[in-house]
Amino acid sequence: MSWLDELETKLEQELERFLAANPDQEALLQDQEDRDHRRELLSQRRSLQNQAERQRHGLLQLAGEIRQWQERCRKARAAGATDLADRAEAHLEALMQQGRRRWQELADLGVRFAEVEQAITALAARQAEARRSSQGVDLEREWAAFEAEQELERLRRRQG
Repeated sequence: MSWLDELETKLEQELERFLAANPDQEALLQDQEDRDHRRELLSQRRSLQNQAERQRHGLLQLAGEIRQWQERCRKARAAGATDLADRAEAHLEALMQQGRRRWQELADLGVRFAEVEQAITALAARQAEARRSSQGVDLEREWAAFEAEQELERLRRRQG
């Protein structure tokens, strides 16, 4: 193990000890990590949306090109230019294959988008749960302080 690995291990252990001794700091650290993760997920979602939009635009252009080559194939066949029609049909088939590949890429983007959306939803639920539980802890602390203050007042009245 190199000295850098040893240093990293020691720092990790110190951080774990510190966080165990200071649960409020651990909650703050987790909250910051969650915010950073959410920001990253939202960035991924925007990127996927932009990629999908470019993919859709490319598909529309390709569809226009396919229609154009279908018409050219029809005209060449009608004119008896068999060799030209065969080459045009080969080009048309290549365009169709490209279209199928692009549709699959768009579908894959949709799957990735759904995964990111699911991760955003799960993170939001976890953050909401953390807020609810921290509110419960705060309420417990406030209640304990209230009871201690009440007991202190009772003792003062008894003595004074």
